[in-house]
Amino acid sequence: MDDFKIQRGLVRLPLGSERVVDADEEVFILYSKSTSASKHRGLGYLDNHSDTLTINFDLQVPPRPTSSVIKSKRKLARPLQDKTVEIQLVQDKTALRTRSGDTGSVVWKASIDFAQLILQQQHAKSPGAILDPEKLGTARILELGSGTGLLSIALSPLVSHYTATDIEDLLPLVRKNLTLNFTGWPHKQGVSAPGHNVFVEELNWQTLHSTPQTRRTQIFPPPSPPIDLVLIVDCIYHPSLLAPLLAAMDHVSIPNLTAVVVVMELRAEDVTREFLEGWLSLGNGDWEIWRIADEETAEGTGILEKESPYVIWVGWKGQLNG
Repeated sequence: MDDFKIQRGLVRLPLGSERVVDADEEVFILYSKSTSASKHRGLGYLDNHSDTLTINFDLQVPPRPTSSVIKSKRKLARPLQDKTVEIQLVQDKTALRTRSGDTGSVVWKASIDFAQLILQQQHAKSPGAILDPEKLGTARILELGSGTGLLSIALSPLVSHYTATDIEDLLPLVRKNLTLNFTGWPHKQGVSAPGHNVFVEELNWQTLHSTPQTRRTQIFPPPSPPIDLVLIVDCIYHPSLLAPLLAAMDHVSIPNLTAVVVVMELRAEDVTREFLEGWLSLGNGDWEIWRIADEETAEGTGILEKESPYVIWVGWKGQLNG
């Protein structure tokens, strides 16, 4: 495929994507590109004052080239049209202030921006889409650190099966938002209604990490059938959570199958470096990690535009071999 450097399963790496082999080098590249504009966003949450938010995703269709317009009296297929996807979200702003370490109770900008990216690429049938449209419809996705559940609501209509996971304290909020956006959720198995393919499960990274390797599979059975894609969006911020997050990533991933997509807002360099060092050395060092190309070299990835405060990595346990 000429538009992509590599395609493996569901994920396609645009031309210009680079393999990450050294944490120090990657941090230098990322933070030398950071701009003053990205330093005035605050912590990164959308609104910590409102109990209910309305999130709108405006999806546009690129104008058709003049050369592609066919002058014919025959009835043509209905063209794609611009549309808006509206999502209602309840957040718990009190928990952000009073519950130690609770950042998942409010909506973060990174989740909105990543959802906009995927929804726009799929709606416009972008040739630069990083998730293969032909495979996305049958994909099984698991999200680590789902927070308010925004991504499960936005992306589940595109996939076969979506599992939202987080700590037990946050699951009622995820369920409340799913009920708010999908009438009748949770639906009975086999009912093809919006949201029927979304499941909510507890997954505490710290508990998993503290469990001996020999008992993890027994206490935390790996997903079955296997997961095609693990999503981790804006979960890298506190050093104490890095090792547990890496343990969870490794536990739910199947070698040479599961892609792990990590979206991170660039904040503290030392935390970024520590995360990358841990990921590169995870297991026997057999994870292959790539940084998705930025807007200058990859069409359709607006979240990675020139002055974006984000980075997107994708990794597989096992070598690409090609």
